[in-house]
Amino acid sequence: MTEYTQKVFTGERALFSSRDLVLYDCTFEDGESPLKESRDIASYGCLFKWKYPFWYCENVNVENATFFEMSRAGIWYTKRIRIRDSIIEAPKMFRRSDGIRLENVTFSNAAETLWTCKNVSLKNVTASRADYFMMNSENVEVDGLDLVGNYSFDGAKNVVIRNSKLLTKDAFWNSKNVTVYDSFISGEYLGWNAEDLTLINCTVESLQGMCYIKNIKMVNCKTLNTTLSFEYSTADVDVINTIDSVKNPTSGVIRADDIGELIMESERVDTSKTKIIKKSEK
Repeated sequence: MTEYTQKVFTGERALFSSRDLVLYDCTFEDGESPLKESRDIASYGCLFKWKYPFWYCENVNVENATFFEMSRAGIWYTKRIRIRDSIIEAPKMFRRSDGIRLENVTFSNAAETLWTCKNVSLKNVTASRADYFMMNSENVEVDGLDLVGNYSFDGAKNVVIRNSKLLTKDAFWNSKNVTVYDSFISGEYLGWNAEDLTLINCTVESLQGMCYIKNIKMVNCKTLNTTLSFEYSTADVDVINTIDSVKNPTSGVIRADDIGELIMESERVDTSKTKIIKKSEK
């Protein structure tokens, strides 16, 4: 095992193809791909200031790190990486990687981050400027994500989200098998073209939300300022307050305390296939 403490590394591929390496309080300055194709790397308190630090790596543990803006596109094609208690300023941070565990991580610019990744775990993560976060990723477990950025989880598959706040237009488009528990979601056009989207104990605020979905299920949820919802969706919905408006679901059951405006156009859908239950009328 090789150890480095308080070293400054510069130049392209400074520690290329390293094995069994431990880094303490080191800095990676100008020079692309410093740890490319490395294995069994542990990093504590290090600063990553330039592009592509971990490409094609395996078995990486990173703690108390800072990834500066120019470490962009930093972790691609890597297997089994864990990052804890760290700040990531760089965009495009993960791509086509497998086995990612992030805990107590802050992304200040999470644009195009976590694309086409597999087997991802996020715990207590904050992601700002996070357009297209987690696009086309699969097998994702999230507990405590505060996200601000549009088009999140587009095309994602097999996702479970808990205890999160998502401020995100067009979330979950084209996704499959997504379940969200105990969370707040705000953004226009939530879930369009998704399949098997389930919301449990959630609060949703969305213009034209939950439309064009094959199997939208809502259990014990609230909707706020949610209009023209469920258009052309198959629905099994239980909302514990008033839905502002519902438009042309294709089939299923929608239960709510009340519905402010119900639009059912027989020339567009078979209205007999949807059951509307207003609890206030019982």
